[in-house]
Amino acid sequence: MSGVVRADASALTASEVIRRNAVTVRGPEGAPALVFAHGYGTNQTTWARVADAFVADHRVILFDYVGSGDSDLAAYDERRYDSYDGYATDLIEVLDAVGAEQVTLVAHSASGMIGALASLRRPELFARIVMVCPSPRYVDDDGYVGGFSRADVLGLIDAIDANQPSWAASLAPAVTARDDRPEVADRVRQLFAATPQRVAKHFARVVFLSDVRSRLPEIHVPCVILQSSGDIICPPHIGAYLRDRIPNATLVPLNSSGHFVHLTEPELIVDQIRAAL
Repeated sequence: MSGVVRADASALTASEVIRRNAVTVRGPEGAPALVFAHGYGTNQTTWARVADAFVADHRVILFDYVGSGDSDLAAYDERRYDSYDGYATDLIEVLDAVGAEQVTLVAHSASGMIGALASLRRPELFARIVMVCPSPRYVDDDGYVGGFSRADVLGLIDAIDANQPSWAASLAPAVTARDDRPEVADRVRQLFAATPQRVAKHFARVVFLSDVRSRLPEIHVPCVILQSSGDIICPPHIGAYLRDRIPNATLVPLNSSGHFVHLTEPELIVDQIRAAL
């Protein structure tokens, strides 16, 4: 493990970063590194069943973004996390803290673009990125259908502010989109409701108003895009949009519904990660 993290905005020790981001490392030392990054409103526990499949032959690294899960909430700074760049810095600092390079990053939702931005700053850290239901922009624009209007996003943020438990209860079944897996919807509901309201509102604004489209041609790390066929957060055509604009990208359509395929069908995601490796 390195002693001092190479960081853009600070010089934390490795142990400080590990504590701040609740980093866990499993698997044999020296094995290829496999890093799992969670999406909005959740934490590293969503990757548990997928990660378990790789601990025998990979160095599995999981973490929570600041403000999520067991991270240090006191470290949450709206200025640092006012764009994806702050979260990309978190990811870079975590990899430096555990001494990992040439990792395979498995990134859900917003983490797909967060990981891509991190790879532009520190390309030597990444061998490939496996993006699960990613989107470069969620809001519709001229000639682009992201799936949401700006009014939709502002309404979502207002709903968190007005009644976060009710918002979580209504959103979770829609985004998991699996009536046959009510336990998954309930778990996502619990995660959404447990996110500190301050973070839930601010992170939602950052994620849903982000726009990474102009950076896509700069991404040269190999990317595998796993696209759910029935996802209201990331409509199916977004996978092809990314494939056509990231120079070294492969699109894998999944015969699955919802935005949380790693929870509803973890074996499917395991198979796709192994194929990418």
